[in-house]
Amino acid sequence: MTMQPDSPGRLGPALRATRLDHSPQPQEFERLWRAFMTARATLGLVLVLLQGGIFALTPQQSSTPLLICGAYFAAALAVRLMTHPQHLGHTFDVQWLRTVGVDLVTFAALQALQNSSINYAPLFALPVLMASILGSLLMAMGTAAGVTLLLFGYASWLSIQTPWDTTAHFMQAALTGSGCFAISFIASQLAGRLTSMELRAQRSQLATAVQRQVNALVIASLNDGIMVVDEQLWVRSANPAAFGLLGLTAQSADTPWRLTEQPGWQALQDVVNLSHRTQCPQQTDLSIHGEGQGARHLRISTQLTTPQESEAQMLCVVFMQDQREMQARFRTEKLASMGRMSAAVAHEIRNPLAAIVQANALLAEDLKEPSQLRMTHMVQQNAQRLEKIVHDILRLAQAPHRAAGAPGQMISLEENVNRVCRDWQQQTSVTQALKVDPSAEEHQVWFDTEHLRRILVNLLDNARRFASGGPASIQVSVKTLNTNKLAASTCLCVWSDGGPLDPSVEQHLFEPFFSSDSRSSGLGLYICRELCESHGAVMAYERSSRLIHQTMQPGNEFNVMFSTQPPHPPVASSQLTPAP
Repeated sequence: MTMQPDSPGRLGPALRATRLDHSPQPQEFERLWRAFMTARATLGLVLVLLQGGIFALTPQQSSTPLLICGAYFAAALAVRLMTHPQHLGHTFDVQWLRTVGVDLVTFAALQALQNSSINYAPLFALPVLMASILGSLLMAMGTAAGVTLLLFGYASWLSIQTPWDTTAHFMQAALTGSGCFAISFIASQLAGRLTSMELRAQRSQLATAVQRQVNALVIASLNDGIMVVDEQLWVRSANPAAFGLLGLTAQSADTPWRLTEQPGWQALQDVVNLSHRTQCPQQTDLSIHGEGQGARHLRISTQLTTPQESEAQMLCVVFMQDQREMQARFRTEKLASMGRMSAAVAHEIRNPLAAIVQANALLAEDLKEPSQLRMTHMVQQNAQRLEKIVHDILRLAQAPHRAAGAPGQMISLEENVNRVCRDWQQQTSVTQALKVDPSAEEHQVWFDTEHLRRILVNLLDNARRFASGGPASIQVSVKTLNTNKLAASTCLCVWSDGGPLDPSVEQHLFEPFFSSDSRSSGLGLYICRELCESHGAVMAYERSSRLIHQTMQPGNEFNVMFSTQPPHPPVASSQLTPAP
């Protein structure tokens, strides 16, 4: 909330009302206050010199006016040096008495003692102006009335002391009093105008400062990079996202730099130069190459600022977007579309599956040979497994962030890992490439056996795709993490000696529909991670080294950190709702 200046018809302007709440004194008021106090001290010094000269040239002159002027000079100098700027109140308080009051008493005393040799009436303009500008309109009018009363009192005293006509003194008192009232009103209006202008200036400065801070915070928090570049390709400013997209360190923001300093940024320089040359916005997709870094694919849009002055330079504002982020948003939209299609998928896939299972059961009733029964049993098992896979995919599509409430039980991790690895070796004919490191202790974890099989088979398939195929190029191990900071203490590791992942691939590794292989759907790692989170486990990727042929070889490692207890309270069977 802000204070409004007093209206001219009520308590007057007063620079006392110019402050915003909890803000310091206005600079204009302080300047005027010091100017008035300096004028009072200077006037006191002039009066002391004047009365001193009169007293020196006229020995019979009384020393009383000199003493009054000396006291006034001392009081005015003390107020100037020892007090701080203060507003005059609405009443004749201490602040008014030691400034305006002292002036009125001093000038009235000098006027009474001058014996018609010197007219001190013009000096009353100083206290009237001071009360009008530093106080309210009521205070100004009261001061003008006080001056008028003092002048009329002096004229009355002269009419008593002298026998001749004193009409001129009363006329002078009336004219001087009228002038004081006019001065007080006009000065009060001018001060009110000054108050209003200063208040608007303060509000404008405050609004500008707040808007500048808000703009800086918004620009700094944007995921898109923003750069301001002049015609000489000097970067005037840039937000943190721009430095991240360009692969620069934080120290680069503290020192001026040019786009020409990076040899791999020629395409970006060409876009900025084209914008300045044609004075038209540009938009394009380009790749920049940083020193010691891979290619960064960006979408660049430029806008030109309008110079506010004729000599000001036109600046180019460059907006940068990471194409990988754009692709990630596109994949998210695709995932949403997958969720909308889940009901149709359930109808189209589950009904044929049910027919296959029923037909297989009827066929098994008429078969007698063991080989044929084994085949029908295989059909039944795979149909049931396919139905469970469809059920999990539909559940993840309908709630992609967390497959909450997934069924689970306490299982032996080593036993299930060994069984899945043996089955995977038989199906893929991989013998020497896979190495399973035995664990010295038994690990019981909370998980679903079929979900664990799907996760491990998916990780092994990925490892096989990128591994060298040599002996022990794929390693599976179970270990215990000796830390209290993680909720899961048992970890399943699947390592392969494949090459390092591109940073753009690693950043979106667990996102749906993202894959570096055109033959893959991009859902494998995403579904594995969601299955892990539904059981309270955590899946992560890191670059690590393993021992192969007595040498340490770098490779890619996927870790699954399990929980030893259910992540959610058990749900009663009556509360479970079957999937569509």
